[in-house]
Amino acid sequence: MPGTSRTHQTIHVIVTVLVGPTSPEEWNLLNWSGGCTRRIPINCPKEDGFLELAKVKIPDLLEFWLNESMSLEECQAECLKNCSCTAYANSDVSGGGSGCILWFGNLIDIKEYEEDNYGETLYIRLPISELDVHHNSFKKKGMVIGIMMSAIVAFSVSAMVYCHRIRNCRIKSKGRKIKEEDTDLPLFDLATMVNATDGFSENNLIGAGGFGPVYKGNLSTGQEVAVKRLSRNSGQGLEEFKNETILIAKLQHRNLVGLLGCCMEREEKILVYEYMQNKSLDYFIFDHERCLLLDWEKRFDIIIGIARGLLYLHHDSKLQVIHRDLKASNILLDGSLSPRISDFGLARIFAGDEKEVKTRRIIGTYGYMSPEYAFDGKFSVKSDIFSFGVLLLEIVSGKRNRGFCHPSHQHNLLGHAWLLWSANRATELIDGCLYDLVEPQVQRCIHIGLLCVQKFANDRPAMSSIVAMLGNESASLPRPKQPGFFMERSSMDSSAILTHEELHSINAVSMTTLDGR
Repeated sequence: MPGTSRTHQTIHVIVTVLVGPTSPEEWNLLNWSGGCTRRIPINCPKEDGFLELAKVKIPDLLEFWLNESMSLEECQAECLKNCSCTAYANSDVSGGGSGCILWFGNLIDIKEYEEDNYGETLYIRLPISELDVHHNSFKKKGMVIGIMMSAIVAFSVSAMVYCHRIRNCRIKSKGRKIKEEDTDLPLFDLATMVNATDGFSENNLIGAGGFGPVYKGNLSTGQEVAVKRLSRNSGQGLEEFKNETILIAKLQHRNLVGLLGCCMEREEKILVYEYMQNKSLDYFIFDHERCLLLDWEKRFDIIIGIARGLLYLHHDSKLQVIHRDLKASNILLDGSLSPRISDFGLARIFAGDEKEVKTRRIIGTYGYMSPEYAFDGKFSVKSDIFSFGVLLLEIVSGKRNRGFCHPSHQHNLLGHAWLLWSANRATELIDGCLYDLVEPQVQRCIHIGLLCVQKFANDRPAMSSIVAMLGNESASLPRPKQPGFFMERSSMDSSAILTHEELHSINAVSMTTLDGR
């Protein structure tokens, strides 16, 4: 049985009456992580009842069924018809309550709130014999004292019936939904999201990022959308979610993926954004067959689009945004194969005259991180420039920087490109899938890519200069210096770097960290 998200000594008051601990010794040490087991199984199809638990966080929506038109009485009857049904509740608690949610199988992450305005009422299915023992036991102990007793019972029973492991619930939402006045974005209710994704069906799963799975959805209007359901352990609270959602909505550019709306209901936090028919850039350039679908003209258009999107983030938007996770899988492609920068899960905002920030928590994707960030935790717009340079060289070569192998040396893709360029053999870097290339233009892109991945941040050009270099083929380019990470790896290093699996962030939009000065 999965456990409640809260620990308390009153678990012991009822635990021996209804259920038995898996490990009594551990429970005596106040360690409930081993969970508990029922003493008496549910007596389906007869002699079952329901225990009412008020002011609780309802279980996670893993195995559930939803009907918006049912009354609470009809919901109870529907649950009793199915022996797999373990609990029920109103799907909408506003206006006195309406609708029905049924849970099946395990119930995960129950929490009782102490505050009066938090939580909802959950009805847990139990055998009649357990309910009788439960009530008789507490009468004998003189513990039936009004509201205080009901709160203790609610918490204790939730611990006994569901305990599997203790989970610290970080979300304390002061309301069931984001209010209309909180954001200019359209707000979707949970029922709409459930219907759009066929109940978050695995058949609709199109990607998975660090902040949760992404599903293809179809709204009642017929519009196709991508639905990102943020995971429970994403560490995002209600206020952060609102702030970041509003921020992403304000970033409007043709080369950034567009946010269409959001949903904040119960414990769910969901982002709804444009659906990109052609998945992500890595889906094409790193595949031996699909790479043929992107000729050089289209690849160059993609490079220009990414550059313009970054220029907007760094210079042209009201807020200077550092993406920090620019990579091929975070470049989505729409129906016309135009690029959209996505996944702002690691993005940071620079305020005022901030030029560089140092962090102890280094997170990102190996192969795209700049040396100063990977080694010292320092990041700036020049960190994104480095990632863009890696991406540019990957688009030209059709090879990944991370895990790149060559028979004559142990350098990564950046080192290989540098060696070829230094020997006036840069054209050997070009992807074999490209038959229609404009050789001077490709060589210029390799040159610009090497300028972007130079070891020291101050040597890298600004995004405005890069856009100008790409758009003006007659402008002279400075000679690049040695790239970052220009060192040969051992065979062990080369194999280890491949074990870090890269996620294909298809239609992925995440969250942004707001940093004040």
